[in-house]
Amino acid sequence: MINSDRPMPRTEGTEHRWVTVRGARLHMAESGSGEPVVLLHGFPQHWYAWRALAPLLADDHRLICVDLRGFGWSEQTRRGYDTDGLGDDILALLDELGLERVTLVGHNWGAGVGFRLCQQDPDRFRAFLALNMAHPWTRHRDVLPNLWRMWFTAFIEYPVLGRLVLRHWPAFTRYLLRRAVADRTVWREADLREFTEAAQASAHAGQAMFWQYVMRDIPAGLRGTHRRRRLTVPTLVLAGERDRVIPPALVRGGDPDADDLTVRVVPGAGHHLHEERPELVAEALRKLVARTG
Repeated sequence: MINSDRPMPRTEGTEHRWVTVRGARLHMAESGSGEPVVLLHGFPQHWYAWRALAPLLADDHRLICVDLRGFGWSEQTRRGYDTDGLGDDILALLDELGLERVTLVGHNWGAGVGFRLCQQDPDRFRAFLALNMAHPWTRHRDVLPNLWRMWFTAFIEYPVLGRLVLRHWPAFTRYLLRRAVADRTVWREADLREFTEAAQASAHAGQAMFWQYVMRDIPAGLRGTHRRRRLTVPTLVLAGERDRVIPPALVRGGDPDADDLTVRVVPGAGHHLHEERPELVAEALRKLVARTG
């Protein structure tokens, strides 16, 4: 099933295309030209999450804003929402587009997929900018005191219940978006409505992604599976000082397990840096790309 019955938001200079990979038809919004940059959104957003950032980079970057499987205008399939599967979608997409090496940007869940990609196939990525997401080497003593911040996942992750909540309780999604930013005036009413309606349309994908995290990623984290995989891609993590979901405590450490990992905390910012501080994010990406040659 494809989420195509909703009108597409319009942004100037954006072209839309669909590519079928691994049994799913993925949508992407492209703009600009130059250095290829793939942008992966978080939950509960889609390609339109990058509407403020894209114009700041389009002059010298080819921006490929992908809707992850089941989100936005990409096809919803029954399976394929685990982190490894979502990452395999992106690698297959790069192959279809003929892109040997790209810069990667990810927010929230998209950044989680980005870390997995950079560990799995580092030669495909020139640099990685991760927004509002913990890296794989977060210390357990930092995680435990912050587990309460994930209370909202109990309403999303369980089969049947999660789909019902996302599909029929739009006020819940709206609340999550509003509480996640440090300054709620950053949201326009139309944007809140767009992402809330998108979450309703992609309820199956949203629930399935959270559930796969519970079933696969949490056990793998306890076993230390991904902590043992070194990160060689130059990576910058930007965290919000006032992020209620991924606070600065969850992005500390990691240096011994990465060749080039920098963590920067943005004062006064929350969980949606691309919405709250797009100019800062654009500048950080430019410097990261310039530094990596």
